[in-house]
Amino acid sequence: MISPGAALRGRARFREIVASHLWSAKKPIGLAIGCLLGMTCMELLAPWPLKIIFDNILLQQPMPPSLSFLAGLFQAWPLLLLIGLAASIAVIAVISGALSYGQSFVISQIGHRLVHTIRQALFSHVQRLSLSFHSQARSGELLAKLAGDTKTLRNAYTDIPLSVAGHAITFLGMFVVMFIINWELSLIIMATMPVIVSALFILSRRILKSTHDQRTQEGHITSRLNEVLSSISLVQAFGRERFEQHRFEQENAGNLQTGIQTARTTAAVTRVVSAIEAVGTASTVCFGAWQVLKSRMTPGDLLIFVSYVRNLYGPVKNLSKLSARFSQATVCAERIADLLGIEPDIQDRPDAVKAKHLRGEIGFEQVSFGYLAGCPVLQDLSLQITPGQRIALVGPSGSGKSTLVSLLLRLYEPSEGRIILDGLNLADYERESLRREIGVVLQETLLFRASIAENIAYGTEQATREQIMEAAREANAHDFIMGLSKGYDTVVENVAAPCLGGNGNGSVSHGHSSNNLPFSFWTSRLHPWTIDRPAIFEKPLPVSTPTGPLSSLPITLSEWSCSTTFLS
Repeated sequence: MISPGAALRGRARFREIVASHLWSAKKPIGLAIGCLLGMTCMELLAPWPLKIIFDNILLQQPMPPSLSFLAGLFQAWPLLLLIGLAASIAVIAVISGALSYGQSFVISQIGHRLVHTIRQALFSHVQRLSLSFHSQARSGELLAKLAGDTKTLRNAYTDIPLSVAGHAITFLGMFVVMFIINWELSLIIMATMPVIVSALFILSRRILKSTHDQRTQEGHITSRLNEVLSSISLVQAFGRERFEQHRFEQENAGNLQTGIQTARTTAAVTRVVSAIEAVGTASTVCFGAWQVLKSRMTPGDLLIFVSYVRNLYGPVKNLSKLSARFSQATVCAERIADLLGIEPDIQDRPDAVKAKHLRGEIGFEQVSFGYLAGCPVLQDLSLQITPGQRIALVGPSGSGKSTLVSLLLRLYEPSEGRIILDGLNLADYERESLRREIGVVLQETLLFRASIAENIAYGTEQATREQIMEAAREANAHDFIMGLSKGYDTVVENVAAPCLGGNGNGSVSHGHSSNNLPFSFWTSRLHPWTIDRPAIFEKPLPVSTPTGPLSSLPITLSEWSCSTTFLS
């Protein structure tokens, strides 16, 4: 659970991102508002040509004072006036369609740009979060928030507000016109509105709750898929396909029931509005026809009322659909805001210094650390490493070898004690500059979907092709790479990753090909028999920087066991 303070901080950041984007798009939003007002005017004008045709042409009633300028035209050219009124119906429809297209295009553009902005901010924030967060968070839920939740927000702050405003203006305008024509009939229509508003309020709360449950379960499903597919070799090796299928069915069944419940509630809103619309229309026709018989209204007035009533309930029905979309957007916004409210556990101090030209003198002074409270991994560890020294840390898995690497990279902070680097507390260095001075070779082969050259030069963007090829030669990978279809320009796909990974640490690691680093950390899997054969220390490993093999760097710190880490 996120703390109340973090939740408030996240909501403030989220509002700032959205408000900043909308302010930068104020001109397109103004254009969309203009199109919206134009569409409202067209909707109000739409039934008036029919009223004039029915009342003044077919029934030959006198023109009202507001249309007295058409009386002479009607007397001289009645057919021309009829054609003009009929053509005005088409003109109003064309103008309304053009304005609707313009509004939809502008709003869609603003919405896509908003999603782009939120995703950029969210991805940047997630990358900055500490490793302790990522080790506990479900990657599937993070993917759901980055991809699914942001997409749901595409129209939440542009299309929905403008649609609601447009419906409100249309409703107000139509009601004013109807009230002027016949206030008694208008009150009958207004009597149905409290019932609709109450139904929308009750059902919208149900939609909000079911939508929240649905998005949470979708995040669990994404996490389950990510876990199983990323460990598919383990699942198949132990023959656990049926077991994982059963677990996935349970997750999926829960999401199915929640989705059906949300759809049922949304449909209930539409049914309620449709039923009230039928009652309101029937009442309007009945009472309006009686008013016509009493000569209190004209048939054209009744035609306007019936047209407005249908258009009046249309926005209300759309509001019921928008309430479901708004509920989904609200849930997604809360999930994103909660993520934005989380702060990294490790942050740079205000007076932090940049790490430059490090010599590589490392000291652990009574360092204690544990991933969980009460479960120490390291306790009162003191260790001194001088520049140019090579050290091997030997121990079983879980003894804390990789934890030392994480502490030196400031992925975690010691719970007690301190780490000294070149006479300065490690916490006094800027994290980014510190990590740029350190090379890491992990025991797992990690490859990005990019060219082989880009993977090799991942640590330094300015690496030249000659430096990349020289590093590959030192790693005994050049011949293998040149044997591929496009050589160093071969794009590493998911299918190709295992092929490259099969070369183990003979492949060039990210960053090591292009960083002239004072010291580096190595992680590799070796067989247990290597522990009893110290002669392997005497031969440098074939991975290098463009300036020479890593064995020539000031410090080489190696860690040994069945899961072995080298630090050079």
